[in-house]
Amino acid sequence: MSTEKISVQDRVARVVLDVVGALPTGAQRILGGKPKEIDGQTLHPEIQLALRLLSAVEGTSFENLPVEEGRAQIDAESRLFGGTAIDIETVRDLEIPCGDHAIPARLYRPAGVSTPAPLLVYFHGGGFVLGSLESGDSVCRFLARHGEISVLSVDYRLAPEFPFPAGVDDAVAAFRYCVEHAAELGAEPRSIAVGGDSAGGNLAAVVAQSTTEDAVKPVFQLLFFPWVDLSSKRPSHRMFGTDFFLTDAQLDWYAAHYLSGGASALDPRVSPLLTPDLAGLPPAYVAVAGFDPLRDEGEAYANRLREAGVPVALRRHSGLIHAFVNTTGVGHTGQDAMFEACGALRVGLSGPH
Repeated sequence: MSTEKISVQDRVARVVLDVVGALPTGAQRILGGKPKEIDGQTLHPEIQLALRLLSAVEGTSFENLPVEEGRAQIDAESRLFGGTAIDIETVRDLEIPCGDHAIPARLYRPAGVSTPAPLLVYFHGGGFVLGSLESGDSVCRFLARHGEISVLSVDYRLAPEFPFPAGVDDAVAAFRYCVEHAAELGAEPRSIAVGGDSAGGNLAAVVAQSTTEDAVKPVFQLLFFPWVDLSSKRPSHRMFGTDFFLTDAQLDWYAAHYLSGGASALDPRVSPLLTPDLAGLPPAYVAVAGFDPLRDEGEAYANRLREAGVPVALRRHSGLIHAFVNTTGVGHTGQDAMFEACGALRVGLSGPH
């Protein structure tokens, strides 16, 4: 586990969110002020009050920090807001061989799961620049416990040190490793799903697209507010690009680092929404947040999958913001959304494969 320092601002933010989450909805609405309504949606009172209070204690935004400091900050924030209360029977770190390097990974196996078990290969968010096994820890614990499955978290290489396609190569290699070494992981090779949030959702989608000719493919996609088009900005970027946690400025900063090796945002492995033919991909559950710059492209991807004949469940959590998967340790909105996703995951992994 990391030993990152937690800032005073982060500690204060955790206290603020604990207080907000403990209040009844009526009190949250009164203290949060006039309901914020945009594009026919109303921001959830818990989120509105939290954003209002956190605006007074927020630290420096990621794009204004040196990369290493940004990475330390996102790990600390994820630990604070995701919590560490979910106990998992077995948590094991391992390395996945990949050419001239090894990919760090972490396997979560809750009590009571049979062997072999369904497995979710999970890719954390962080704009291809930030994030780690630590930032994804609470998400993977939640999915393992409440999804009643094993989860393998993948610590793919990050930009700017390793721009595109390093992260994609690691993600594909990790999935194929899980298929080939399923017995060692206690997994059923024909019951392996891919999932991720934000940039990790991008990688999960790319893995599903890149393995369509493999003998064993992912059986399900779990995509949380996926960033699937770096080539253009839809109306949700304009409507929610400031004041709702994830900003347009941060997205630009992430993209500049990720594409610094000369890649084009039009490459379908960068922007999987641009892949011409999506037929034959595994079923998907796509969850987006209403007040998120990435909302529209996530919905566009779900709609394109559906048009290609892929079974899709699209869920817009209209009152939430980006990164709700990382907030299961405070309040209830993130937990509620994640419980629903776990139900979809169980269904997706239990069907005929």
